[in-house]
Amino acid sequence: MIRTEAILAAVEGANPLLPNWWEILVTAVGFAVLMFLVVKYIAPALENAYQNRVDAIEGGLEKAERAQAEANALKADYEQQQQDGYAEANRIREEARTEGAQILAEAREKASAESARLVEQANAQIAAERLQAESSLRHDVGTLATTLASRIVGESLEDDARSQRVVDRFLEDLDRDSTAGSATGGAAGTAGVAE
Repeated sequence: MIRTEAILAAVEGANPLLPNWWEILVTAVGFAVLMFLVVKYIAPALENAYQNRVDAIEGGLEKAERAQAEANALKADYEQQQQDGYAEANRIREEARTEGAQILAEAREKASAESARLVEQANAQIAAERLQAESSLRHDVGTLATTLASRIVGESLEDDARSQRVVDRFLEDLDRDSTAGSATGGAAGTAGVAE
């Protein structure tokens, strides 16, 4: 109990407003150790973490700005390629139209030339067939005329030279009559128009 009484006496005798020196000393040493640890280890670690965070954010911003710039450049390039593609498609379409029109014109020209060639060939064939028919008709008409004349005259016209002369005269008279008839008809038609 003596100890308790001594502590009580010491406590009663102590001024509560004045701190104990040993508490101040322990607190100061603890504070100095804590301050040393904070300054030596914790503050640099926090500063380093802060700086890393700032660098990461700034680097991220720079990286984002570069990515945005690249994206804008790619977008502009894509739009330019798209415009070039549209222009190329329009040019190809116009070339196709021009070529189509040219091919169509060439086909029409070839068809017209082929048609003219066929008409000319048909006219030549008709003329050749007409000459052949005239020759055949002259021969047949000559034979018939000779036969008719020999029956009418009562004399044989078997002599080839004589029969040829008779046939030629007959055909000349026939040609003259047809030419004179067409000239008279043409003159009469012209006179009718004049009146």
